Amino acid sequence: MHVFFSETEAGIFRQILRGKLDFESEPWPSISDSAKDLVRTMLCRDPTKRLSAHEVLCHPWIVDDAVAPDKPIDSAVLSRLKHFSAMNKLKKMALRVIAESLSEEEIGGLRELFKMIDADNSGTITFDELKDGLKRVGSELTEHEIQALMDAADIDNSGTIDYGEFIAATLHMNKLEREENLVSAFSFFDKDGSGFITIDELSHACRKFGLDDVHLEDMIKDVDQNNDGQIDYSEFTAMMRKGNASATGRRTMRNSLNLNLGDILNPSNS
Repeated sequence: MHVFFSETEAGIFRQILRGKLDFESEPWPSISDSAKDLVRTMLCRDPTKRLSAHEVLCHPWIVDDAVAPDKPIDSAVLSRLKHFSAMNKLKKMALRVIAESLSEEEIGGLRELFKMIDADNSGTITFDELKDGLKRVGSELTEHEIQALMDAADIDNSGTIDYGEFIAATLHMNKLEREENLVSAFSFFDKDGSGFITIDELSHACRKFGLDDVHLEDMIKDVDQNNDGQIDYSEFTAMMRKGNASATGRRTMRNSLNLNLGDILNPSNS
């Protein structure tokens, strides 16, 4: 959610220098006054009046459950689900591996979000629970579109989304930029440490994830840039970064300076 907005990078700089926050553009009109007050005081140009980290944690929007809006799925999470649905199977499995290695702090509020959507506390999200969560935030997705999101996040084809799958599908994409996470995910597939993911190793990983009916040759061909029949680390990282916000290798000033409320409240994402 952007608080500094302009059509040009120079315009954004001017907005920042003036310190004028834009709460008129979407989605800010629907955001609570308490949340906007928190952002306003966090971005105060005068450091003596700016909130400290402790004061942020003591703000009513943070500590008072009655103040925070009851929205199980916000637009950012829905966007991540849609982005996840376009990924190939190998990338989805790799994200699942990364998600399972992250700490609670790195995951942020996604664990609580999962619990909110999982209305019956079964440990899995059903189609009806996902549909209800989307309906509560005014989503106009059709049942067919919701089912497509469901199928995309359901990596093991069980018919429901378990916790690991949910975290993988809604994880902030900047986690993929961290070299240690990429190395860890690659090593999960490259069992013999040869520096290559072979078709046998990919087959083993697919079985572990409950994927039996997969076209392994096509999975490798999709990533294998030099056509040697296996996936090396550079090919793997190229796949993992493809289609992400910074995949072009160039983050514009606008992307860097526009502030996301979720990132402000969850510094581990930055």
